[in-house]
Amino acid sequence: MTETRSVPLADILSVTTPNLLSARQMDGLTDLLNWMTGDELEMWQLPRAADECAPALIAQHPALEGLTPPPGCSKPALRVWLASAERQHGTHLEVAQISGWVHQDPVQEFRDRVELVNLPTTP
Repeated sequence: MTETRSVPLADILSVTTPNLLSARQMDGLTDLLNWMTGDELEMWQLPRAADECAPALIAQHPALEGLTPPPGCSKPALRVWLASAERQHGTHLEVAQISGWVHQDPVQEFRDRVELVNLPTTP
């Protein structure tokens, strides 16, 4: 049986939507991505982890497919939307780790990102 962890829906939606909805902000997002990857991620590794974990979260919880707040929501409207989503889906969901996560040395990954940013653009 695959080990799972109970995770706040807001943390999960912080990965599957463009919005940071976690009550613990980046700590909630980081904890979820660390759990799912089995890694200790640095801040610059989170986007890569989120790209790999989002489809796995949807696969584990298909009802979350397409669940996203309306664009341009104010913070109060976002909280109302989240409360509605929690009533519909629950405040916590069980989440399993992903397989196939490729650990990269954090320093090297940072250097690689800096090099990509500094590549000259062609006119």
